[in-house]
Amino acid sequence: MAPTELLATGASFAAFRGLHWGLKLLPAPGSTAQDRWKWRNRCVSLLHSLLTGAGSLLGLSLYPQMASDPVHGHPFWALVLVAVSVGYFLADGTDLLWNQTLGQTWELLCHHLAVVCCFGFVVLSGHYVGFSVVSLLVEVNSICLHLRILLLTSHQAPSVAFSVTSLASLGTLVLFRLIPLGWMSLWILRQHRQMPPALIILGGSGLFIVSAISIKIGLQILISDVLQPRPHPSMRHKETGGTRTCCDEPTAGDGSTLNLKH
Repeated sequence: MAPTELLATGASFAAFRGLHWGLKLLPAPGSTAQDRWKWRNRCVSLLHSLLTGAGSLLGLSLYPQMASDPVHGHPFWALVLVAVSVGYFLADGTDLLWNQTLGQTWELLCHHLAVVCCFGFVVLSGHYVGFSVVSLLVEVNSICLHLRILLLTSHQAPSVAFSVTSLASLGTLVLFRLIPLGWMSLWILRQHRQMPPALIILGGSGLFIVSAISIKIGLQILISDVLQPRPHPSMRHKETGGTRTCCDEPTAGDGSTLNLKH
């Protein structure tokens, strides 16, 4: 790892950990009183998604050779962008371990570990940077997913904003998550003879984990937000016992799989 990439990774880790701690000093919306850690964590994740999602879109628009030659064709700043993501996932994993039990967050930690291993190899070797930038397109979808969770945490469901965010989450999940992941899987299948076996295993495992969780996310949002929409607030007093209320996060909205950070 070159000093610049090492510095970018370390600075990213420190910056995102600083944001986690700094947000404790700022007032959170009153409606998030019971979920202030989740609110802070999601705000930091949203910032990362905005940064890397915009960076991947802009980078692939300006340098399409990163998609045509995902192994070697990339500008230097693209490698820095990947290094910044490594720092973020390390920082977020630390935050998860600090504030939740392993049983609550093991699935998300597995996702983070897979991403850090794959991106870490890219940063160490300086190869497959374009491939990683394509994978960062999923962060465009993550922007919508984070906004959806923030609206749930602040008890803004159901609402017009929540409905639009849910539909945007489903649309961008297909366009910026499933399609890029499918393209990456096909690329590995076509190029497997030119790739080291260890790299195929590492990349294939990471793609499988992220793809499986992504499909699960889409199905859960489709069921909880579209097929079984939340009742209007005026109906809350009619809900009883274990019935889902409009202000409660349902299992699909509060489960670890819907808290995907990548």
